Amino acid sequence: MKAISVGRIVTKVMGREAGRKAVVTQLIDRNFVEITGPVDLTGIKRRRVNINHIEPSDMSVEIKAGADDGKVMAALEKDKDIKNFMMEKVY
Repeated sequence: MKAISVGRIVTKVMGREAGRKAVVTQLIDRNFVEITGPVDLTGIKRRRVNINHIEPSDMSVEIKAGADDGKVMAALEKDKDIKNFMMEKVY
């Protein structure tokens, strides 16, 4: 299993946003993390999710813990492959 860490690209596997990609922005505890789409890119608002509801990918971006959406978007702009991967929706 891939490690869930700050900057890791994850896919939501449960809920109304299932199949959409997000970026882990903060580790809350051993069961929860904070993620963001950002909403302009993938439609996922910043929220706390259970780690059982996400699937980590092997991709990650360089951000600091608690980074705002602007900084996450800037990190995604640096790597076009990751940005294109983020916009793909899995059904």
